Amino acid sequence: MKQRIEKMDLKGKRVIVRCDYNVPIYNGKIVDDTKIVASLDTIRYLMEKDCKIILLSHLGKVKTEEDKELYSLEPVAKRLKELLGKEIYFSHTILSPDLPNHVKSMLPRDILLLENTRFLDVPNQLESNCDAQVSSFFASLADVFVMDAFASAHRNHASVTGITKYIPSCIGFSVEKELASLDRFLKNPTHPFTVIMGGAKVEDKLELLEAMLPKCDYLLLAGGLANSFLKALNFNIGSSLATESTKMIEKLKQILLNYRDKLMLPLDAIVGSSYDKNYTHYKRINEITDNEVIKDVGIKTLEKYKSAILKSKTIFLNGTLGVYEDMRYSNGTKELFETLKKCDAITIVGGGDSVGAVKNLGYENDFTYLSVGGGATLKYLTQGHLVGIDAIMEEEEIEVLDV
Repeated sequence: MKQRIEKMDLKGKRVIVRCDYNVPIYNGKIVDDTKIVASLDTIRYLMEKDCKIILLSHLGKVKTEEDKELYSLEPVAKRLKELLGKEIYFSHTILSPDLPNHVKSMLPRDILLLENTRFLDVPNQLESNCDAQVSSFFASLADVFVMDAFASAHRNHASVTGITKYIPSCIGFSVEKELASLDRFLKNPTHPFTVIMGGAKVEDKLELLEAMLPKCDYLLLAGGLANSFLKALNFNIGSSLATESTKMIEKLKQILLNYRDKLMLPLDAIVGSSYDKNYTHYKRINEITDNEVIKDVGIKTLEKYKSAILKSKTIFLNGTLGVYEDMRYSNGTKELFETLKKCDAITIVGGGDSVGAVKNLGYENDFTYLSVGGGATLKYLTQGHLVGIDAIMEEEEIEVLDV
């Protein structure tokens, strides 16, 4: 068991927390504050312990100096102030020599948010390469490190794994909840267990697919993932997105042979055209022509998939059934969500695209659990561990620590 925040001696300590504040911001305004809200339980607990609290997070991909203008965490500081009803101090610098003195002057319950850790990646990748000096500097600011950013736990970064080498560490409430939920629902699921997977590239999902197939009773496929399997079966998928690798096609043929009783593929589709943006037609899978592009599943596919869903006790969704952002191709995903909403199964959604679809279409409160992990969730399910969690000390180590 990884060391939990409740087991640490934190009274009056300086505590540095790795949060996940990688939130969508447009024109300086936060569009979705779910990840910020998820950090509040840990922050409030530390406030109750009279801690001095230093918060770290990344935001977006920072590759140039110009990117820094787009990805400042200052709007997050303002939102935290609103949510907590107290002042949030914000540091525009990350490695300033004045920062240790500033932390020393903080009062119990004070909160300091440092600027986007990925600003350190320009130009020398100091954050992403887990630079030892950056890691030790972060650690020097605190007595204890709390890892509370599950979505970053698959990255070997200075603010994720680097700090753990220098000071005692533990997981926060958000990470604890994520691990407990994924372990409870998906490591030992109640059967029948159904997995629904969409996505663009089969290469990106193959590891997850191979990890899920031995565990599940049904695997329902859509999107580019399904297209590649249909191509392996010699269906004409027109100009639809699918793998071009002959090696991958042979791999998919073997999977189809080994798991033919579990795999379900689309029977029909709503198609667009590669040359006419106004073209939309219903087609059976064996009727698709060269210039057509599969955009959504059809009614026969929905009926087939519904039959598996209604038999299930646990369902894991990763991806969507179509290009739901376009209203012409959103019906499949909406109908799927309606079916999942009404079924009696435990329903878990994992992966950024699928969680985004659930929220955008208004089904946020209709699932058992929405994983905030994105890529980290998928890696945890395929590999069973994450480098950022592995770096946290074990519970039994607490007795030898002098924090």
